[in-house]
Amino acid sequence: MSNTTSITSSQTLNINETCYSPTVTLIPGQSSISSPMSYRRSQDFFISSMIEFNCDGSLSTTKKWTVKNCTSTSCSFEIVLNEKVMTTYSELYIPARTLDYSVYQLTLTVTMIDSPNLKSSSSVYVRITATGITANLVQLGTSMITRGDEQDILLDPGTFSVDPDEDIFDATKWKYTYYCRIYELYNFPNIQGILLSIDDSTIDPYNPSCLSYRSGNGTGLIFGNLTSSPNSSLTVLGGSLQLNQMYQFMVYMENRKNASIQATGYVLVTIEVTHPQLIAVGCVISTMCVPDLEFQLLNPTTQVALFTLCIGTCTNLQSIKWNIYQGSDNSTSSNSTQWILFNQTSSYENIWFFGTNTSNFTATDQLFLNNLQISLWRFEVVYTFLSAISTSALNFIINEPPANGSCSINPLGGTITTLFTIECPNWYDVDGIQDYSLYTWTTDIAQRTMIAFSSEYNFQVRLPAGDNETSLLNLVVYVRDLAGSITQVNISSVNIIADFEIINDLIDKITNSSSTITNNPIVRLLSSGNQNVVGQMIISLSQELNQMNSENLDKAISNGISAVNISVSSLGSQRLQQISIPLNESALTDYNIELNSLANVRDYLLPFITNLLITTSNSIILQSTSLAQLTQATNQLTRNTL
Repeated sequence: MSNTTSITSSQTLNINETCYSPTVTLIPGQSSISSPMSYRRSQDFFISSMIEFNCDGSLSTTKKWTVKNCTSTSCSFEIVLNEKVMTTYSELYIPARTLDYSVYQLTLTVTMIDSPNLKSSSSVYVRITATGITANLVQLGTSMITRGDEQDILLDPGTFSVDPDEDIFDATKWKYTYYCRIYELYNFPNIQGILLSIDDSTIDPYNPSCLSYRSGNGTGLIFGNLTSSPNSSLTVLGGSLQLNQMYQFMVYMENRKNASIQATGYVLVTIEVTHPQLIAVGCVISTMCVPDLEFQLLNPTTQVALFTLCIGTCTNLQSIKWNIYQGSDNSTSSNSTQWILFNQTSSYENIWFFGTNTSNFTATDQLFLNNLQISLWRFEVVYTFLSAISTSALNFIINEPPANGSCSINPLGGTITTLFTIECPNWYDVDGIQDYSLYTWTTDIAQRTMIAFSSEYNFQVRLPAGDNETSLLNLVVYVRDLAGSITQVNISSVNIIADFEIINDLIDKITNSSSTITNNPIVRLLSSGNQNVVGQMIISLSQELNQMNSENLDKAISNGISAVNISVSSLGSQRLQQISIPLNESALTDYNIELNSLANVRDYLLPFITNLLITTSNSIILQSTSLAQLTQATNQLTRNTL
């Protein structure tokens, strides 16, 4: 758990009013200076809090986060954060590359405004670690290129590699060793399993060197940048490789200061008799294509958007054409992938595939969702010039979703203020688990609503009321890995009913501007500043308010009040049936009283959403869902709400 310190225990405010220091719990909170939570430097992360009040007076607070650098025994040096990091909310969001490699203490201090000597603080500890570089031999990490037999081949990992922890890749920090093999025919040359570098003269009788066909003297290799970053580039001279053959080049990179930090990059090169231009292929959104050795990781629920760059003199271009291939592993023989042309490209033109004759190409997720049995994909672009044809490709492997875990909920019934525990233990993914998201629905899964998200496998939630007739609420958990692949897990349905005693108490106190409104349990939960808790309560309350509004409208219309005068229908909503009935003046008065009362409640609730910090995409989904529910009854929206 997080470390919590209360500065002052209690204070008497007025007669019959006592206020205690708030209780502050940080989430995730299971950490210490000797066992901190780990985050990669390229990774955004956030720490949320749960502030619990025991105070009869105002619940207004000030919040302040501080960050201190730690040694192995203490944390004494406070660092100044980037001005973009918001430190006065109940949650702290740290963007990628904000903190350097080290251990830090993150402390939240909460102070009661009406009683500044009542304050509490809580701390967690985090370690910022290295992400690991992406070794690229050619631009954009292109998987396959075409070169002429008399053209030089430039392999330049010192320029084209990527360090996600930094703005610029520092080539001087690495050692570079290059390897080559004749693809589909042989493995990399080796002696008793120890690889032979491309410039090693040792002969492997079973796996010939790529340069064994070179005529004349000389190795045909030029290593570049020998002074600042030795061997960070390699030029294979024209005439060194055999015509009509495919070669696989590999670079092994080792950190100069720490040999345990390594990276490997690959590229396939097809040798032809012409002089083709070099075409680089990359992802439009680089974060959606995570490198994985020879492939890019691909989540089947996302589209692939690619672009190309023609390097050099690219005049007299006649056409561009994209081809899609599905792959199968042929590791039993030559440790290579066999590619088969996907022959339905034309059938799904402008359905699954867009831009098949342009430099930008998109394949929708339907390609992958309808071919789940295929785990390897290649997207090849063919540039046709007057005098040559250039072919390049980018290879993908399906990112396997988290597996081997389960999810459960306890208890199996309650009200909208009941605290439920979700547990999702034992989930495993080679990329690591990023978070767990909980969605609910009553009868139509297409109408599912996000209720909570958490980076911890066990978390607590409060749920909205279930179906009007059965009180049944259905639940599904999305388990997401760090590369974005998701497993959906249905868990036991629960029975949830509204707590009308607490809801009506809240409505009455808002309507009457009661000074004791802070004693209402819902108000104390809303004041916690935790966006999961706030979102859950707003969604639950909004559903009940919307139901009340519908009943109030039906009652007014049944008493002869025109629907046109008392409601504003949203687009696509069902038309209200108007029945000709004499107007009941008292019914109109009752309607207006109820209308104003519920409108005031919505006005009161709105600031609890707008004062939340936006942290992640899940944060946006939850807050927008809450706001949509709260503003659903358009006839109850005031200028404040809008």
